[in-house]
Amino acid sequence: MQHADEWRPSATLETLRQRAALLQQTRAFFAARQVLEVDTPLLSRFGVTDVHLSNLETKLSGDSRKWYLQTSPEFAMKRLLAAGSGCIYQLGKVFRNDEQGRRHNPEFTMLEWYRVGFTMADLIAEVSAYLQQMLELNQVQSFTYAEAFRVFLDVDIFASNGFEQLQAQLLKRSEVADLAARESDFTTLQQLALSVVIEPQLPANTIVFITHFPIAQAALAAPSSDDPATAQRFEVFVNGIELANGYFELTDVAEQTKRFQNDQKQRAQNGLTAMQADPRLLAALESGLPSCAGVALGFDRLVMLATHKQHIEEILPFAHDRA
Repeated sequence: MQHADEWRPSATLETLRQRAALLQQTRAFFAARQVLEVDTPLLSRFGVTDVHLSNLETKLSGDSRKWYLQTSPEFAMKRLLAAGSGCIYQLGKVFRNDEQGRRHNPEFTMLEWYRVGFTMADLIAEVSAYLQQMLELNQVQSFTYAEAFRVFLDVDIFASNGFEQLQAQLLKRSEVADLAARESDFTTLQQLALSVVIEPQLPANTIVFITHFPIAQAALAAPSSDDPATAQRFEVFVNGIELANGYFELTDVAEQTKRFQNDQKQRAQNGLTAMQADPRLLAALESGLPSCAGVALGFDRLVMLATHKQHIEEILPFAHDRA
């Protein structure tokens, strides 16, 4: 009989007990702050327009329309915020139809939360407190996006010749030279540099925040008040692993509509299928989204760090090949 042992869990039972303890601690963290836990649908009539994300699709019996498994609970949670929910969090499964590997599983657990009345700095402080508690780390460091590229790649990313500077530096590095030589999109080149070159150089055993991303990488983030070239977006890294992505949220429905339209143009340029922007989210924004900051955190990656595991399948009850 082939694959006779595939009924067994991917993770050890001891690791699953550690995972359960982290889930419990997470809920206690938010209960202590009186943040409401919510549970929004995984299945929706609308997917994401983001060119870098891809929904898994399905159909329902007797319904010819496509339905989508969600890549994040963000849109549904923002509808709750617009309806007056106050501060909320969600801890549950999401799906992404993209790469699989050491840190990626098509189905994974996401922790996402929104704090009404928080600035980006307020949320960064809370994310830091959560991670210090969960990972027992006390070292925290922060770089702006521009600083990270200057410090680790000697590139002025916002200079008029930023693309040329970045490509020249990447061509010197064997691990990315071939990809860098073929890439003509500046945003994609920056993302390549951040993931392959900068992330591995970030300080070890430290919670590292990178803030003020370029506006072109700010899907649902508000522009920075003091620099229109950047947005109020941050990412969080620990030991070279990207853990979380946060925003001071965009509340302007006209600006959000423009960004969705720009996504469609990029999808067309890349030969990707057009995705309808979620009209329910836009209606919620039009009705009035309160001033808030939000963050999405990969809970499985957090468990990997807390348990010192190297592969995501080691902390899942059943990885996708055993599902």
